[in-house]
Amino acid sequence: MELHLIWFVLIVVLFTGFFLLEGFDYGVGILLPFISPHDNERSQVLRTIAPVWDGNEVWMITAGGALFAAFPHVYATMFSTFYLALFLMLVALILRGVAFELRGRHESPCWRHFWEGAICFGSAVPAFLWGVAVTNLIQGLPINEKMIYLGGFFDLLTPYTIIGGLTFFFVFTFHGAAFLTQRLASHGLTLRARTLAAKAGALAIIAFVFCLLLTFLNTDLFQSALGGLCLLAAGAAFIVGYLRLFQGHSRLAFVLSSLAITATTVGFFAGLFPRLMVSSLDPAWSLTIVNAASTHYTLSIMTIAAACLVPVVLIYQGWTYWIFRQRISPNDCNDTH
Repeated sequence: MELHLIWFVLIVVLFTGFFLLEGFDYGVGILLPFISPHDNERSQVLRTIAPVWDGNEVWMITAGGALFAAFPHVYATMFSTFYLALFLMLVALILRGVAFELRGRHESPCWRHFWEGAICFGSAVPAFLWGVAVTNLIQGLPINEKMIYLGGFFDLLTPYTIIGGLTFFFVFTFHGAAFLTQRLASHGLTLRARTLAAKAGALAIIAFVFCLLLTFLNTDLFQSALGGLCLLAAGAAFIVGYLRLFQGHSRLAFVLSSLAITATTVGFFAGLFPRLMVSSLDPAWSLTIVNAASTHYTLSIMTIAAACLVPVVLIYQGWTYWIFRQRISPNDCNDTH
């Protein structure tokens, strides 16, 4: 198998892991100010992701690093294209990380509410912007023959990409609410999480349907049989998960929302393949896994390193989730978090 193809698959895996894990992470952060008026209960909500949120973000860093090393032209063009959007995302993520650490440093309700709002903001902004970025990538961008983006920041905001951003936002919110139903021991909190999941899920289904329709009209993604099939399967899985949530099967709802996110990510990349960035000016100017790849020697060294290190990272993160698998109860929130 060609090395650039191996690295395309690995990048798909990394982004899938990121959206799957950071998706419920973002969802929990978005819901934090709304799930309860009581400080102790909001502390329980935060404890569900406290041991894993920073590890989940490593998937994004690793995916970005892999993209930089394996497909440097894509990295350069993508980061110049989304420079302002990525800057806003970075500010939100920094604020979010600081808020996790500072929220419990003072007992003042105003202090805690401020940092809880920061966590919500730092979760909502990246969730929306990732949807905008992904839909821009498959819709196509004004990239010239020198792999240079010719547009501006507001050119990235179209009805299609805004719908894409809202779809990601609501899907992640539902995913986070379904996650909370599995991690909270308090019956009252679990019921509120299920209620919020029902509301977010309804909005997510509406946005998802519109996004699929606009994807069909504005892109060539459905010309890929695998891409179209994955997106349709994702929509079906999400709807079934939403219905199962009403029947009291929260665990199955979370599993199906996870499958929907996985299928959506795979579907987008399958529809792009062998491209990584589509040029709306001329299809021949699109960045592909061939014309944007590093040298064979670089890819060879990276493949050896990835084969050694990726399994270790996966085992470690799996062990982390296993250690912190117990439900969070009110007694677990007697510390500063």
